[in-house]
Amino acid sequence: MDFKTILSEIIIKATRSGGKGGQNVNKVSTRIQLFYDVVNSNGISDEEKKLIQHKLKNKLSDVGVLLIDVQEDRTQLGNKKIALKKIEEVLTNALKKNKKRIKTLASAGAKRKRIEGKKMQGEKKQLRQKKYLAGEE
Repeated sequence: MDFKTILSEIIIKATRSGGKGGQNVNKVSTRIQLFYDVVNSNGISDEEKKLIQHKLKNKLSDVGVLLIDVQEDRTQLGNKKIALKKIEEVLTNALKKNKKRIKTLASAGAKRKRIEGKKMQGEKKQLRQKKYLAGEE
């Protein structure tokens, strides 16, 4: 992944944001939207594209564009920095290989504790039955 190439391919759009800022919110476009076309990118290989498309399928549009929307800061520059950090983080996390899970068995002590808990629960239920409440056996 060549992040410098990716940065040159990102489309940055500033729009008006909601939230705190008072009158400033109505006048200044501080919200930043980053658009990154994963499908037509030259900054990542074909294998990386497939991996990103698979892992980020819920964040990509129908045409394969990744959208990062930030309106956390009150300034456009602050939001731009946050958005660029966020897109780098999202892409690097998508390219990480997941560790394969190693199956393990429950220990003997854990099994014993589980069975004892079940027995205690069963005894509690037995004591709540009518024949025990009336004193009959």
